[in-house]
Amino acid sequence: MRYSEDAIEEVRMKNDIVDVISGYVKLQKKGSNYFGLCPFHNEKSPSFSVSPGKQMYYCFGCGAGGNAITFVMEYENYSFSEALKVLADRAGVKLPVQEYSKEARAQEDLRATLLEINKLAASYFYYQLKNPQGELGYKYLRDRELSDDTIVRFGLGYSNKTSDDLYRFLKGKGYDDAILKQTGLVTIEERGTYDKFWNRVMFPIMDVNNRVIGFGGRVMGTGEPKYLNSPETKLFDKSRNLYGLNYARLSREKYILICEGYMDVIAMHQAGFTNAVASLGTAFTLQHAQLLKRYTDKVILTYDSDGAGIKAALRAIPILKEVGMSIRVLNMQPYKDPDDFIKNLGADAFQERIKEARNSFLYEIDVLKKDYKMDDPEQKTAFYNQVAKKLLEFPEALERENYLEAVSREFFINYEDLKRLVNRLGASLGTAGTASRGEEEKGFKGQKKKDKEDGVKQSQRLLLTWLIENPVLFDKIHGVITPEDFIEELYYNVARMVFDGHAAGTLNPAEILNHFINDDDQYRAVAGLFHASLNESLNNEEQKKAFSETIMKVKKNSLDYASRHAEGIEELQRIIKEQAALKDLNISLD
Repeated sequence: MRYSEDAIEEVRMKNDIVDVISGYVKLQKKGSNYFGLCPFHNEKSPSFSVSPGKQMYYCFGCGAGGNAITFVMEYENYSFSEALKVLADRAGVKLPVQEYSKEARAQEDLRATLLEINKLAASYFYYQLKNPQGELGYKYLRDRELSDDTIVRFGLGYSNKTSDDLYRFLKGKGYDDAILKQTGLVTIEERGTYDKFWNRVMFPIMDVNNRVIGFGGRVMGTGEPKYLNSPETKLFDKSRNLYGLNYARLSREKYILICEGYMDVIAMHQAGFTNAVASLGTAFTLQHAQLLKRYTDKVILTYDSDGAGIKAALRAIPILKEVGMSIRVLNMQPYKDPDDFIKNLGADAFQERIKEARNSFLYEIDVLKKDYKMDDPEQKTAFYNQVAKKLLEFPEALERENYLEAVSREFFINYEDLKRLVNRLGASLGTAGTASRGEEEKGFKGQKKKDKEDGVKQSQRLLLTWLIENPVLFDKIHGVITPEDFIEELYYNVARMVFDGHAAGTLNPAEILNHFINDDDQYRAVAGLFHASLNESLNNEEQKKAFSETIMKVKKNSLDYASRHAEGIEELQRIIKEQAALKDLNISLD
């Protein structure tokens, strides 16, 4: 169900943004706004601003911005409906009852029941761990040097040796076989019923909202498989969830550590590295990368230092690059995994390794080099050719040049020789190589075109910011600028609402933002418009000149665009007259 705009706005208006955000962030009043440390990135000096007048927040450091609803969505990782319900309850607003189809209602009820059963199962496993029957599991965790606080924090437990122990417990709670079959916790067949997990240390798997969606189990003894995960269910998709992300997303670090297993994540969190996550018994996927991208654009791979760990890192690097991540790889030597490293060398040494983590491309070259004997001329030449091919993976000439210099320096390869090899190989493969002069000129022209396009956007963005900050300016542009002069679709949509709101005397930036709440990129861009401020007084001569020039640019670009899309000679003639009249246009702030 989609809530009406009136219902959404009622919830927003009854939740003062300063009160809402103060529940999460310590704010201090400075002038008309409040400031605090941004909860969405790590910073030492407050750049997170909350405006009670606009009922909006904006971080000048990372660009996060929005209203009370989007803040709860981003901080809690809630959907729009979930955030709206939380704020509605907070303000005592009764939202319209959602009307589902019979099928949709059944699906919602099923999900709620599965979550309820998983929560019960997690509590049951924890209970077993702390009782005599769980002594084997508890001893294993303590031998791994996990504290009781850590065991509680991650909800660790134990599944008994009895093969239908959990099934009988859940049946006793009133759940029938039809629903239990869908939990992934039990197997019900004609030949009998038995638990999915038994005689295992249990790791509840939580989604980002701390709801138990599945389980992992580590066998006690020599049974196989050593680690076992819940099967795919209505709740659990291992390719779209990451172990530990419910805690890691709240870390104030600028990066996330990716490791291989549950114990690595838990050991790292216990040692203070609360930004560690792991995939759930599956290879790292594009969905995992996209999920992480919501919280950071920097990751450090801390996979095992053995052959399997190296292969996992090499698989993950291109996936992470595809979503625009900055990637580094941590050197675990002489230990196999983070758990062993921290136990032997300590958290401080691990922190130093994080600082020294290797650029992912140079790490790939490191691994590549191991396949060649560098004292053999033939193999050395083959290695150089492979390095050149890798360098051709960079489509941008500047980035390729920077890496060419780095590889030359790091691997003691003559820079000019390597550059010639890259160019020659690029030509033979029909790829860009290092740009020729003709390509550079083409790129320069392309850059000029891009700069012009960016200038057009900047002018429209700047004008909208002026109008939002100083409504008196509407009188100055009356009869000259209309919403149709904002030729960027997003800015046109915002301008239309801003102009309409001003005309009605109800200009409300926080309400306007509600219209863009389902598109992360758009609402960030709009929030930036609404929370920008003018750096100079309107009486300043430079400010006056800048305002006049901005009006001229917006109008000229609008008319140029209209002339290119004119239909008919009469319309074109009208546009030409308006273009000619621009030289006499005089917009003054006086």
